[in-house]
Amino acid sequence: MPKTPQFPPSPRIVEILAFQQVQILDVAGPLQVFATANERLGLALPPYAPRVVAPGGETVSASAGLGLATLPLPKTEAPIETFIVAGGPGVTAASGDPALVAWVAARADRARRVASVCTGAFLLAATGRLDGRRAATHWAHCDRLAALHPRIRVEADPIFVRDGAIWTSAGVTAGIDLALALVEEDLGREAALAIARHLVMFLKRPGGQAQFSAALALQGGEDRFAALHEWVGANLARDLSLPALAVQAGMSERSLNRRYREATGMTPAKGVERLRLEAARRALGETRAPVKRIARECGFGTEETMRRAFLRHVRATPQDYRARFGA
Repeated sequence: MPKTPQFPPSPRIVEILAFQQVQILDVAGPLQVFATANERLGLALPPYAPRVVAPGGETVSASAGLGLATLPLPKTEAPIETFIVAGGPGVTAASGDPALVAWVAARADRARRVASVCTGAFLLAATGRLDGRRAATHWAHCDRLAALHPRIRVEADPIFVRDGAIWTSAGVTAGIDLALALVEEDLGREAALAIARHLVMFLKRPGGQAQFSAALALQGGEDRFAALHEWVGANLARDLSLPALAVQAGMSERSLNRRYREATGMTPAKGVERLRLEAARRALGETRAPVKRIARECGFGTEETMRRAFLRHVRATPQDYRARFGA
């Protein structure tokens, strides 16, 4: 068990906002993380007082068809530590409710920290509290969030984003990662890892990781290049130029370039870079190997080439990435 951390004499109030047609995992995922912290860490007092609230305090029908019992919306000035806005198909209607938007704005101002899960970012954005900030949401809705709220710097890649006291997460299960990060901030890394182990999560993913693996992102409808991607992943330090890839794929360079673009939406060179970058991120986060060696083994050749790739895609240097997410 982790060492007993410092925490307030009374449990931290964690409020999760639900609404009709909410995504059930956006609510249940974070809720279970805080409940597990109360049940499994062996602390003298439960560190959290989680609750689910909704307009009217009525039973909310989740998008999966399951009813959720909720509490009424508290007064905006009531004490609160963490305020979390869930997402789901009903978020559009919720964002169009002026009274609810005003309540969310006031509640967000009252809380020490604010978070959204998945498309809950749309409701939080409707309050203006994300203007001028970095934010994440489900990858399929990033373009729409950016179009509706051009003052938000929407990031399509991360599992979750923290900008000051406001946290936003990617799709669905990323809400669990975000909740674990909140627990880590409160109670320490050992506590968060203990909860992750109890929930049988094979990995507590940091916010800087991608919403999905590079291999998954590169899969086309028929996944016609699965064998090529597998070979690339096993040979990252080799020559992976277009001619070398064409030979491996048994195509002409022109055909490979055209068909690869059709299947993945990017050039073969970009696909190789994504696979190399993912391998480098894994090595930086899970090993203590020197950066120069990682750059060589992942096929970047030089540390400077890898640094530039990280700045383009991760917006951090390899050293900064390791300092933040290294084990």
